[in-house]
Amino acid sequence: MKKVKKAIFPVGGMGTRFLPATKAMPKEMLPVIDKPLIQYAVEEALDAGIEELIFITGRGKTAIEDHFDYSVELESMLAARGNARFIDEINKLILPVGRVYYVRQQKPLGLGHAVWCARNLIGDEPFAVILADDLIFGQNCLKELISACDNGNVVAVMRVDPEQVDKYGILDIDACSSNIVKAKGVVEKPKVGTAPSNVAVIGRYVLYPEVFRHLENVNTGINGEIQLTDAINSMTPTTSLHGVFFSGTRFDCGTKEGMVQSTIYGALNRKELADSTLSYMESVMKTETK
Repeated sequence: MKKVKKAIFPVGGMGTRFLPATKAMPKEMLPVIDKPLIQYAVEEALDAGIEELIFITGRGKTAIEDHFDYSVELESMLAARGNARFIDEINKLILPVGRVYYVRQQKPLGLGHAVWCARNLIGDEPFAVILADDLIFGQNCLKELISACDNGNVVAVMRVDPEQVDKYGILDIDACSSNIVKAKGVVEKPKVGTAPSNVAVIGRYVLYPEVFRHLENVNTGINGEIQLTDAINSMTPTTSLHGVFFSGTRFDCGTKEGMVQSTIYGALNRKELADSTLSYMESVMKTETK
């Protein structure tokens, strides 16, 4: 198998669940403590060995480009105020020219369409897809997928409540061994009671480039969008599909609950914040139970 060197970050969504915060700021720039969601995703990719980053953007997303670029004014101010130590921190994710690409998704036609927009930058090699909304603390999820990838498509999976299957792509399980399942197919957001399992796909994929040919031919699915899972499903007769039960702790930061929970979890796992956060939570619980 060829090395997985490229990752696609679909960041063209409108983020309407977080209005008015996302009126002028991309939802991927919403912070969990002191880093935006997209930075957590990029750090995961780089740690997994990804060399080239492809952002599929939309209107009003220039803040993402600015975040991964130099800011001469900010650096000058930090240096003048004796805060030069922050300069290395804000510049550590700036990659050399030619390793970061931005592609405009002109119409919001779904995740499958967003991935398809990157087809000319991928070439004939496997690639990763990372959804920043799925924030995973702990073990590097993408690294686990790449390790499991062997001439077939691989997706990150977790078990969900059977009443929640209509929110996910759900695997049709063929066999299960340890933390890896082999799938006969995947169904996008099946109705409750009709799902082939409760093993749900979350926002990490390692895919083969043949998926682009299938994306060109797949019909629009749920919500009139081009679904990535439909294209992956159409590949299963010729390309194997496996799901990996990842080791980290995942938060759905596409929801307000997930953002709040991820911030609390992150704070409790930061040495400089853990004690004060726990103390405050305990004081709130005492007050609320009186």
